[in-house]
Amino acid sequence: MLRALIKSISLMNNGIEKVLLNDISFHLESNTINVILGKNGSGKSTLIRALTGLLDKRFYMISGEVFLDKTDLLLLSEEDLLKIHREKIRYVFQDAINSFDPLKKIGYYFREYDNYSEIDTLLEDFLLPERKKLFSLYPYEVSGGMAQRSLIVLALIAEPVLLILDEPTSGIDVPVSNLILIKLKEFVKKKNNSVLLVTQDLQFAKSAGDRIAYLGDCRLSRFFPVPEFFESTTNRDAENFISAFNELQ
Repeated sequence: MLRALIKSISLMNNGIEKVLLNDISFHLESNTINVILGKNGSGKSTLIRALTGLLDKRFYMISGEVFLDKTDLLLLSEEDLLKIHREKIRYVFQDAINSFDPLKKIGYYFREYDNYSEIDTLLEDFLLPERKKLFSLYPYEVSGGMAQRSLIVLALIAEPVLLILDEPTSGIDVPVSNLILIKLKEFVKKKNNSVLLVTQDLQFAKSAGDRIAYLGDCRLSRFFPVPEFFESTTNRDAENFISAFNELQ
């Protein structure tokens, strides 16, 4: 599936290099939900944007490799990366409204899909307006929560190999959060696909994840099976991760 071996991610500012993340190494298996926990400012969004070249190369430097199957994504041209994004990897970013072009209606982004029955079901499940009404709206005419849910529906319809979500429960109430959990679990059972999500929502991570890693102090831990992450009394790293996140409760 996805294998990342990143030595460093750095930010260049006036010729000065600031290392943001070090020694990132992990492998995502098919049919799993993988969670990266981290506090605000720990570099979660930076990491997931780095995986497929979404960081601005004028300011960021990435040293390492990120393989999707046998393809190193960091070596691809912009054109080939766009093709990967269309066909195999979908992102749902926390700032959902800015993921849309403000001059294009929501329906524009669904134009290549004709499985209307499935779309209608998902729109209803996610408490969104019916298709004709939603598709006629511009991004600035919907709330942040509606934009985020629309992006999740769009991502699920596309059936990517890898679905990446940035803080999927932010700004969403508990019923919708529970629905996202159900839909993600359904998604990873369909085909040889995987989910990677970053969050600081400890309860959602515990309920959704098959494996969990902790991002802090510029480094990512290994991915632990959920029971081991939350219940281990012998692994010092796991205990430190849990202790750190208890501060968020």
